[in-house]
Amino acid sequence: MAETTPDPETTAVTAGRSGDDGALAPTIWETTTFTSPDVAAARAAATSTTESRFYSRNGNPTVAAFEEAVAELEGAEAARAFASGMGALSAVVLAFCSSGDHLVAQYQLYGGTAQLLGAVCPRFGIDVTFVDGTEPGAFAAAVQPGRTVLVLAETPANPALDIVDLDALGAIKGPITVVDSTFATPLGQRPLDHGVDLVVHSATKAIAGHNDATLGVVAGERELIDWLWGFAVIHGASASPHDAANGLRGLRTLAVRLERQASTAQRLAETLVAHPRVSNVRYPGLPSHRGHDLAAAQMRNFGGLLSFDVDGDGAAVGFIERLALVRIATSLGGPETLATHPVSTTHHHLNADGRVRLGISDATVRLSVGLEHPDDVIADVVSALG
Repeated sequence: MAETTPDPETTAVTAGRSGDDGALAPTIWETTTFTSPDVAAARAAATSTTESRFYSRNGNPTVAAFEEAVAELEGAEAARAFASGMGALSAVVLAFCSSGDHLVAQYQLYGGTAQLLGAVCPRFGIDVTFVDGTEPGAFAAAVQPGRTVLVLAETPANPALDIVDLDALGAIKGPITVVDSTFATPLGQRPLDHGVDLVVHSATKAIAGHNDATLGVVAGERELIDWLWGFAVIHGASASPHDAANGLRGLRTLAVRLERQASTAQRLAETLVAHPRVSNVRYPGLPSHRGHDLAAAQMRNFGGLLSFDVDGDGAAVGFIERLALVRIATSLGGPETLATHPVSTTHHHLNADGRVRLGISDATVRLSVGLEHPDDVIADVVSALG
């Protein structure tokens, strides 16, 4: 019988089990260090990029299982886990870029990433050019041959769900191309299939999926991950085995969670489009979304995130504070539906011009749709709108 390639939803259940010794749940290796049989073995372990039984800042068996699972899901040769999504993202930037290097990024970014690129990189002499990631050819046009080291995209982008053309990004030659795919998850899209070099996730979010793990991960070809490993050991933002175990647990149910969240998000988005107090509903599953066709072509589903504007002075804050079932919190991807006011939280650092450029304002609300019954979520949102 010919071998068949399993669907990624099946891989999410089966991956990361090579060292489990038959255990269905992840084994948590709490130890910080391991003994060596002799000095030669200790030296070999200390210099290996794949050794998980030497010192847990270098590697850990539980963390290695999570890395193995994400790599398989992303179609990557290897992966490296970190203590947070920002730990993963900052390691990529600082591991590959030096003083005098150039980086291209879109301006539609998570606030923490924007602060890293806009405030931290200049201190280290790393030059950053920001472009509109939705504009065809913008990334490639900004590349400076021989000087640009990284090209960084985020798609779907936080908080307006802007979509970047992964094929166009992957076609850029020279610099290392990187995609923050947190909103999509490995079951929503696979940037490496489009020629992108590295994919980054804040696995704190939908991958772990239960608001109980702080975790980041980078996946790509072995040579790049090995280089990143060398910086990561010094950088020190290593993943906890407890968080890695929760990340593995989250992967097992990611497909069914994502299916429910995307289905509810679609219904909610369609409801909001028709509501008289709401404007500018942003959800890639809506035909009115400017990135709808591109998202439909490169994503398996449209995800559980949406944003919209509540009309009226101060109306967005009032709406959020009237919500009863939906909770106020800045994270996403978990079982609870969460409301965020980006201008007050994730993008609080932006000035008025920056907000206009991102298409967000004091009126903007971001919702991460959870696993409650869709009717209850929609009823709570509609009631809070008044």
